[in-house]
Amino acid sequence: MSSNNILSASFRDPSGFMFRRDNKLYRQVNQSYHQEYDQLVDSGLYKELCEAGLMISHEEVNIEPEITGLAYKVVQPEPVGFISYPYEWSFSQLKDAALTTLEIERRALERGMSLKDASAYNIQFVRGRPMLIDTLSFETYQQGQPWVAYRQFCQHFLAPLAMMAYRDVRFSQLLRVFIDGAPLDLVSKMLPSRTRWDFSLLTHIHLHAAAQQRYSGKTLNKAALSRQMSKLAFLGLIDSLHSAVQKLKWKPAGTAWAEYYEDTNYSPGAMEHKRQVVAEYLGRIKPACLWDLGANTGLFSRIASNQGISTYAFDIDPGAVEINYLSCKKNKETNLLPLVIDLTNPSPNIGWQNKERMSFIERGPVDTVMALALVHHLAISNNVPLPMLADFFNSLCNWLIIEFIPKTDSQVERLLSTRVDIFADYHFDAFEKAFSQFFSIKDSITIHDSERRLYLMQKR
Repeated sequence: MSSNNILSASFRDPSGFMFRRDNKLYRQVNQSYHQEYDQLVDSGLYKELCEAGLMISHEEVNIEPEITGLAYKVVQPEPVGFISYPYEWSFSQLKDAALTTLEIERRALERGMSLKDASAYNIQFVRGRPMLIDTLSFETYQQGQPWVAYRQFCQHFLAPLAMMAYRDVRFSQLLRVFIDGAPLDLVSKMLPSRTRWDFSLLTHIHLHAAAQQRYSGKTLNKAALSRQMSKLAFLGLIDSLHSAVQKLKWKPAGTAWAEYYEDTNYSPGAMEHKRQVVAEYLGRIKPACLWDLGANTGLFSRIASNQGISTYAFDIDPGAVEINYLSCKKNKETNLLPLVIDLTNPSPNIGWQNKERMSFIERGPVDTVMALALVHHLAISNNVPLPMLADFFNSLCNWLIIEFIPKTDSQVERLLSTRVDIFADYHFDAFEKAFSQFFSIKDSITIHDSERRLYLMQKR
């Protein structure tokens, strides 16, 4: 399969692939998937999943296929505003993606189909909820056949969720290291021994891992190969997995920034003035899409999303992102997506030839970036020089709403209280000089009752 238009993440499935042409995204359905595709549509499963908000819709289009000899149909899927990855999701985002996958499998079985893979990468958050984006994930259910995606579901969803719940929420990053899912033998060793008293985790992780090791490299005999699972047992497996996922809990307590706004040095007047200035800047530039970097729990992100702007709220703290997501879910917000990103070590290109999953920066640029109360953390806590910060933001956006907080501010004083001040160039003049290399400063306003300053900048 060779074409410059085929997406680098779309090579593993012989049933079809994604390609881009004239800046539009399409999916080619291959002849080898002819029967399954027709069954998906004719059975009513496709319509049911779309109407239930569990799967993105597509439109069959009459254009030249990307690889003519293989093609059965070409479809144009509903656009996804931002492609995110499981290692960028909060605990509840990964949990909701898991439950969505199981609900899709349950509905598929009722219509004579089954998911042939249960990859977390097949789920994206669209209009505030997890949805399946891979039209080619289904196969015809064969009576007696076990769920071929069972191991994948456990590795992509159940195992990392268990590690996050029982050990540390930061173990979500296992999915960044192990692109095919967290190895069950590793997770079984790392989970506390008390999880063996939980029947679901004992079955789906510990015994599952032991079975994998026992049969690894061995040829199964005919009896093992012919072992069947009734449909009732299949549904029982789905129910058991659902129960296992549903029981896993994590509360965002004790993380660094989850309670940031309760410990801020802003006066109520300063906070209100800052909100007004941000809203005014957004009203002036009217972006279609915005990235809020260092968004915390999304207080200022919502100024953008409430204006109908597609807003992506990134923060390093998984607790803050969890609180933000749960608030989005509770209030049914559709324009805001919180994600976990460490800007000093953002998601890289990974996978086959380092092209299968895109880096954070590669998924830009975006109309507007907002960086409020962020520069001092990057410049002082992480020793990133101001010119390098300016260059970084230059790579991301056309418009920039950014805040500079001087050394005289109590928050910066706190950062410097445990280290030597080696930051002679950290001041307003140096900041403006560094950013003026890449941006025109359109406006700047000092926040009331503070020495902090907000800037509106446009890329040169």
